[in-house]
Amino acid sequence: MNYSEPTNLGILACPGGEQFAEKVLKHLKGIYKRRFDRKVSALAKRYDQPRETIARNINLYNDIIANSASLPDIVDKFRSPELKLDARYTMFANGEVKTEILSPVRGKDIYIIQDVENHHPILFNGNGATKLLSINDHIFCLMTAADAALQAGARRVSLVLPVYPYSRQHKKKGREGLTASRFGQTMESYGVARIITLDIHSREIENSFNGLRLENLHASYQIMQQLSKVTDITSPDFVVVSPDTGAVDRNKFFASTMQRPLALLYKERDYSKVTNDANDSNITEMKLLGNVTGKVVFMADDMLGTGGTLLKAMKFLRDQGAKEIICAVSLPVFSGKAIEDFDVAYKAGHFTRIIGTNAIYHEDLIEKEWYVSTDVTALFAHIISRLHHDRSLSPLLDSRDIIAKLVAKQ
Repeated sequence: MNYSEPTNLGILACPGGEQFAEKVLKHLKGIYKRRFDRKVSALAKRYDQPRETIARNINLYNDIIANSASLPDIVDKFRSPELKLDARYTMFANGEVKTEILSPVRGKDIYIIQDVENHHPILFNGNGATKLLSINDHIFCLMTAADAALQAGARRVSLVLPVYPYSRQHKKKGREGLTASRFGQTMESYGVARIITLDIHSREIENSFNGLRLENLHASYQIMQQLSKVTDITSPDFVVVSPDTGAVDRNKFFASTMQRPLALLYKERDYSKVTNDANDSNITEMKLLGNVTGKVVFMADDMLGTGGTLLKAMKFLRDQGAKEIICAVSLPVFSGKAIEDFDVAYKAGHFTRIIGTNAIYHEDLIEKEWYVSTDVTALFAHIISRLHHDRSLSPLLDSRDIIAKLVAKQ
């Protein structure tokens, strides 16, 4: 397969995932344009030919091997690929969802993008009617889309889920379900080949699949880019703190990469208590292992729900003498009234900034003074392109080298 041509690549956006998909599509087109330009430049130099002649010859070859009789008009420069698949989503009065794919998909490598945590109004049925969807509604939209693509003869179907649904239900202590695993197994039984997600809550989930592959991406570099803009990460007063024992590995990665000390917050919890908002945390006791007095504290976690745990941690660290607190979350859910609670904590001086990715669509959150958004759609676009062309993902999955270069520039 020609690495500079997305031969049979198709992107299908579910309701809720359209904003994320549009940005991924933009990056994908940029990726293929850069590859085309590099190839043209290299061949023009090698064969001592004008760039226009080389571009024309490449397009001629692609037209010769094309299956379609309808050919583009452009012949002497880059032709932007049409990757987006049109679809119609219908929600019936009883809540059932139907997906109709309007573009040909037979033989294509399809990537279905869905943001299951998008809780903004979604347009259905093309009549101006909008719906607020739950995570379960989003999952059924995803299921009908995957089924429609497979029924239509797609060669391979992969799911792009910036947030893996039910990822916190990955272990049981009693009569509980392992819903995180069951979701993936259900998708596997449909015929889905792969799930691409961001900072999955537990790597144990991956062990429950037979043939389905799970690609777990990390937003470490994107977070570091923003962090380096809001504070001096090389300062001797900079310290990394793990907000709990479950986030030790994540924060150890940041500490070792930046060569900064690592501290730990240890929390006792009452797991019989279900939290609904930040003021209703199940933490019963908190202890600090390390020193934060007069320090700039950086904490990283994978997901922020109601935010109660993080808010308590930030207040505790300020009481311990921390000068400034900056947090990063890969999946900024901000459920319930979390945004309002963080507004109050910010005005009280409990923290300086929250860095989050755009893996979840938000409107009000990104307008907040204390919130810094970082874009991970380029990372997903590069992963999709490499998978489509059966190339290694290792350069994109291990960001230690590029983070080290970023720190060295500071």
